[in-house]
Amino acid sequence: MVGLSYAAVPLYRLYCQATGLGGTAGTGGDPERIERMEPVRDRLIRVTFNADTHASIQWNFKPQQSEIYVVPGETALAFYKAKNPTDKPIIGISTYNVVPFEAGQYFNKIQCFCFEEQRLNPQEEVDMPVFFYIDPEFAEDPKMAKVDLITLSYTFFEAKEGQKLPLPGYQ
Repeated sequence: MVGLSYAAVPLYRLYCQATGLGGTAGTGGDPERIERMEPVRDRLIRVTFNADTHASIQWNFKPQQSEIYVVPGETALAFYKAKNPTDKPIIGISTYNVVPFEAGQYFNKIQCFCFEEQRLNPQEEVDMPVFFYIDPEFAEDPKMAKVDLITLSYTFFEAKEGQKLPLPGYQ
């Protein structure tokens, strides 16, 4: 069962990145595009932050800010804090989603800690940055006209060091 839940992380990532479903944010690391973006100043959006941990991991994990206000086309930086309060090293891996799900296609992360193993030594505490922007096209989408609140939520799971799981159907 643990193997299935660990395998679910990369499968979930592949599915959501391929389809854009599930409130998955895009990856918006194209420096030229970011430089050319024009902020939509008349469209203020409140972004709230949520942090959860699966029962498999003994970390303390929380956002360092409960909310920030951004406008589409402007970059923003938020931080989460994770602490391993145990006496043994623990490796974690996180998934995320964006609510409302339809806004996920406009929420672009330039840099984040998701889907990458994070090792915390005993009693270690780290800051984890999320650098993002909301695509200016958000302001032009009629389905987003009444959306003024977006929630970015992360969940950490424990990963096992060196564990390699094959993707189903691939050898």
